[in-house]
Amino acid sequence: MTSTRTTRRTALAAGLALALGLGVTATASAGGPRTVTGKPADPISRIADFYGAYIDARSDPDGGGELAEELRKYYLTPGLQKKLKAWEAKNHADGVLRAQNVPVQWKVTDNGTANYTEAGITFTWGSGKTTKLVVDMTRDLKIFHIGTKGAAGS
Repeated sequence: MTSTRTTRRTALAAGLALALGLGVTATASAGGPRTVTGKPADPISRIADFYGAYIDARSDPDGGGELAEELRKYYLTPGLQKKLKAWEAKNHADGVLRAQNVPVQWKVTDNGTANYTEAGITFTWGSGKTTKLVVDMTRDLKIFHIGTKGAAGS
């Protein structure tokens, strides 16, 4: 029992460290070393950090539990959290991912806007199929919209 609690606490702490921009990821692949970079004040980095941590949490056997909820609280506006809960109740799926399962890969692309940041998110699923979402972030680095169209087109 104690090791399960310790493991959960360690996972929660690691996830929050990543969410707070304290984690840096570098991995090696067959083609040579890869580097992943980001900046805490850069909206696209923040959106990518959120999705990376959120998908990691949701991939856990317990579905992310507390960590997924804490990530939502940290990165999403209260208004969006409320909208996602309503969407999830209606659609019986995860509102952040707009799906019942977890993608095997994701890509974040800057769509650019003047008053806020709009990013395109492309998910790749186990079948190889891809889906796309649009995520909008305020200037104070909080995600206020997740959907198939940008906030202006909602």
